[in-house]
Amino acid sequence: MDRILAIDSGLTVTKAVIFDLKGTQLAVARRNVTQLKPAPRRVERDMSDLWRQTASAIRDVLETSGTDPARIVAVAATAHGDGIYLLDKAGKPLGTGILSLDSRAFQIVEDWQTDGTDKRALALTGQVPHVSAHSALLGWVQRHEPDRFAQIGHVLACKDWLCFCLSGRIGTDHTEASTSFTDVQSQTWSQEALELFGLGDVQGALPRADHSASVVGEVTQAAAEATGLRPGTPVAAGLHDVTASALGIGAHRPGVVGIVAGTYSINESVSTRPIVDARWFCRNAIDAGQWNNMSISPASTTNYDWFLDTFCAVERAQARTEGQDIHAHLRPEIDAALSRPSSILYHPYLFGSPMGAAPSAGFLGLRGWHERGDLLAALLEGVAFNHRDHVDALRGSFGGSEARLTGGASRNPSVAQLFADVLDMPVTVTDTDEAAAWGAALCAGAAVGAFAGWYDDPRDLAALETTYLPTPERAAHYARRYAIYHEIAEGMGAAWDRLNSLETLARGTAND
Repeated sequence: MDRILAIDSGLTVTKAVIFDLKGTQLAVARRNVTQLKPAPRRVERDMSDLWRQTASAIRDVLETSGTDPARIVAVAATAHGDGIYLLDKAGKPLGTGILSLDSRAFQIVEDWQTDGTDKRALALTGQVPHVSAHSALLGWVQRHEPDRFAQIGHVLACKDWLCFCLSGRIGTDHTEASTSFTDVQSQTWSQEALELFGLGDVQGALPRADHSASVVGEVTQAAAEATGLRPGTPVAAGLHDVTASALGIGAHRPGVVGIVAGTYSINESVSTRPIVDARWFCRNAIDAGQWNNMSISPASTTNYDWFLDTFCAVERAQARTEGQDIHAHLRPEIDAALSRPSSILYHPYLFGSPMGAAPSAGFLGLRGWHERGDLLAALLEGVAFNHRDHVDALRGSFGGSEARLTGGASRNPSVAQLFADVLDMPVTVTDTDEAAAWGAALCAGAAVGAFAGWYDDPRDLAALETTYLPTPERAAHYARRYAIYHEIAEGMGAAWDRLNSLETLARGTAND
C-alpha cells in the first residue's frame, strides 16, 4: 500500500512520521533540536541544524519502517507557528530562527498598545499583535538590527523553511500566512497591515500563499540525498501545527472546540464568518470562507514537564534507564490526590498567561501536610482552569457542545476526566499519538488525490475515541474552585508588577 510522510517540527523536537492510506501510523523518528538562549527573552535555533536533524529523522523513519521511498506518494510539513525564519535575498538563512517562546519584542508590543496600533490591528487583521508574532519580531529586527533587516529577502515560518529545504520552493499556506499580515475579511496579504506596523519595506519578502492541500513542489536531488526520499516526490504546502492538530483529531469544523494541551494552551473553534475579539486570533482556516479562532497562551502542560524536570529529575532519569514511563509511575499518586480535598490552587503562568507577560506562576493554599501528589494535582487543575479561560471565551461566540482534546496529558484518563469536569462539557480523546502529523498527512494525501479532500479522514474515528462526560458534583466542585482561582488572579495585578520590578532592579544592580 502507498504511504505518506509527514514532518512535525516542534519547539524542541522534530519528527518524521509515516502513515499508510488507511491512516495507520507505521513509524515515527525523532530528533532533538537545540534551543539557543543567548540573552534573556531570546529563544532561537540554528536553521541549518533544524534541517539536518529533520533530514536525519526522515532517513531513519524510512529505514525503521522498511519503506521503499518510491512508495511515498507525498510529503507535507507542519511545525510550530509564529516565531520567524528569515532568508536573505540569495535564499540563505539570515541569522538564527526565532521560536514562538521568544519574547524579546515585548517593548514593541507595549508601544503598540500605548499608541493604539493593537486595536487597529485587531480590526484589520483579526488579532492583537503579540510578542512572537511576525509583526512584532520584524519590528524588533528593524529597530535593533537594521543591517539584518535591510538584507531580508524572504519571511518564512518554521514549516515553510522545511518545505523550502525539501523542494527549493519559497512559499507558505493560507493558515500560516494569517499570523500577522492578512486582511481578516479578504483572507489575503494586506499592504495596509504592513504599513500599520511600519513594515511596508518587507512587502516583497512575503511568500506566495497556497492551499494547504496543494502540491507546491517536488523533492529536489539535494534533499533526496540528505533524506533518502525519491527525487520528484510531491511536496504539499502543509499547514500551521495548531490547525493540523485540530484536523488530526477531527476538530477542524464548526461546532467543536479543539484543545491541545501542550507547551501552549491551545483552544480553537472554526467559524463561517470572521468574529474579532482581543481574546482570540481570528485566522484563516484551511478553506477560504472559514476562519480558525484560536485562543492561546503559553500556560499548559509545559508546567507539568517543568515540575518533573525540577522536582522529579532523579526518578525521571531512573525511569528512562529502566525503560519505564515516569508518567505511569506518578499516575497513582496524582489520582489519589485528585480524589481528596485540597486547599491548593496553582496559576500555571511559568512562561506567560492570558493576561500578558506580567503574571507569574505560584501555589497558594499550600500546607505542611500536603504531599507531592497534591502539588501535581493542583498543577494539572490549574492547567485545566487556564484552558477554561480560553474555552469560555470561544463558547460565548461560537458555541460548541463538545470538546476534542489532544496532547500528552490527555492519555491519562484522570486528566481527561478532569478537563470534562472543569469545562463542564463532554471531552473526547482520540487515540492518535501524532495528531498534527496526521493533519499534515491528510493534506498531503488530498494534494495528490489519495483522499477526496483534506476532510476525507479514512480512519474509523468512532473506534479510536473515548468520550468523558462531566460529573455534576465534580463540575460544581471545580466551578467553586475556578471562581477563587479567578478572584486571586484578578487581584494580583499590582503585586505581579512589583515582583517583576524586583527582578529588573536586581539585574540592574548586578550589572553596575
